[in-house]
Amino acid sequence: MITLTVEGMTCMGCVRSVEKAVGRADPGARVEIDLPSGKVAIESAAPRETFVAAIEDAGYDVAA
Repeated sequence: MITLTVEGMTCMGCVRSVEKAVGRADPGARVEIDLPSGKVAIESAAPRETFVAAIEDAGYDVAA
């Protein structure tokens, strides 16, 4: 399980954008997003860096 804190998500449209970014990085990944906290939990065998890059490419910041 990979847990990331994503900054800049303000609405459900943002949530969908992050879900799509994760899905493009690994189509088999399972993702759960908590909008108020910005927490993104991803179940995948792909490395963390794959999702960090995909989410940042979608225009969001991933906290270190």
